[in-house]
Amino acid sequence: MSSRHATPRPAGVPPMPERNPKALREAIAAHAPRLLADFDRHWKRDIADTYDLTPVPAFMARWWAEYALARDPRLDARVSDLEDRAAEADDVAEARALLEQAAHLRREAGQTEPGQ
Repeated sequence: MSSRHATPRPAGVPPMPERNPKALREAIAAHAPRLLADFDRHWKRDIADTYDLTPVPAFMARWWAEYALARDPRLDARVSDLEDRAAEADDVAEARALLEQAAHLRREAGQTEPGQ
């Protein structure tokens, strides 16, 4: 485990699953069911219906980060708050700074390793 990922997981936040679509889907179903319909729809549209595995890495990157946020209600709320504040900001520089903070948190979430 690298030092940048050594931050302990907050109490009550489930660990990240193995990094594969089946394990991720099971984790979403168990801990973030509000994401499940969109996850399944995206899988069906971009992978199952096309029989094309090329988009799997991009699919996993997106949903890995989405689940990493959704499994931690405080982090999810923080990102949503930053995005909401950016949408309401009158100053472009302020909005950009808020969106950069939200994007940074999303990137960090996407770098979470299995088991963390």
